[in-house]
Amino acid sequence: MIRLPDASGALRPYEPRKLPVEPVAPGGPPASRTLFAAAHVVADPYGNTTPYGPADLDWDATLAFRRHLWAHGLAVAEAMDTAQRGTGLDWSRAAELIRRSTAEARAVGGRIVCGAGTDHLTPPYGTLEDVTEAYEEQLDVVEAHGAQAVVLASRALAAVATGPDDYRETYGRLLSQTSGPVILHWLGPVFDPALEGYWGSDDLDGAARTLLDIVTAHREKVDGVKVSLLDARRERALRRRLPAGVRCFTGDDLHYPELIEGDRDGHSDALLGVFDPLGPLAVDAARRLDRGDGRGFRERLDPALALSRHLFEPPTRAYKTGVVLLAWLAGHQEHFTMVAGQHAARSLPHLARAYELADELGLFPDPERAEARMARLLALHGVGP
Repeated sequence: MIRLPDASGALRPYEPRKLPVEPVAPGGPPASRTLFAAAHVVADPYGNTTPYGPADLDWDATLAFRRHLWAHGLAVAEAMDTAQRGTGLDWSRAAELIRRSTAEARAVGGRIVCGAGTDHLTPPYGTLEDVTEAYEEQLDVVEAHGAQAVVLASRALAAVATGPDDYRETYGRLLSQTSGPVILHWLGPVFDPALEGYWGSDDLDGAARTLLDIVTAHREKVDGVKVSLLDARRERALRRRLPAGVRCFTGDDLHYPELIEGDRDGHSDALLGVFDPLGPLAVDAARRLDRGDGRGFRERLDPALALSRHLFEPPTRAYKTGVVLLAWLAGHQEHFTMVAGQHAARSLPHLARAYELADELGLFPDPERAEARMARLLALHGVGP
């Protein structure tokens, strides 16, 4: 029995599971859906983990976690928001992460895409030309290492663009230069308030029209669109309007089972931060879709929604703290420390509830180790047994 705190400061008893659930066996990727896990980074606990300097990473643990994802049939989305791009991981470290992870992907035969943005620019961001050149610099790094690029939504572009035409010009120039099809990234302001008005409009319908204009004009250079609006209705509407052959990758960590399962008009593939902790479970569910078992898919994946919605509750951008907590409890790293001090971005009651929900799902290969580590974290905060 362990006592967990709630938001009122009260302690309630919780009895963790004693035995692990049967693990999902390693294997290849599912055939019917593409599942990308946006992977977190592991901080070096002896390095700079403060908000005041560049991130120091534990490279061995960071790459080991990616091998875990590949072994279970997931693809890896590297240097994305989950890896703390813009919240602790600067471009120089992100470029090194891309270099190391793409080499690891080649060594194990894993699929990888990598984020390219403009986060090495600082305010004031300069001109539209400056922002476009910043994108070009990062795209060159990603493609030089043989990876497919995810063109990340840019705070700098949101700040300097004066309307939809500036987005059409910038993305048109970038897509004319890429060596192969890329994934375009629409990250909503719920994840990053600095992206309010992206695609040149505060009206999301108008923003979607501009994005579709860009995709249609450069169809041969767009593999897919990642949509992170946390609005299932809007994602389905956009998905139906994409040109034939352009995929929709859901980034909706609150409604992903229904979007991945799809409907008569199509389905979404996935590029999700929540698949960092849920990876093997998600692949196991998708393999049921491979067999045409939609009901089994939902029965496997729907129970995970309570954890997902808890991790991504407002402020949504702090979801990474819960993701790293679960990686520590599951034994993928030896500490609960994050770059830029982001391990302090969630309250103790929030973390306790994340532990409880993950334990109920059977996400911990060693439940006793997870319980012991959670007890240590509680004790550090003054919560006794």
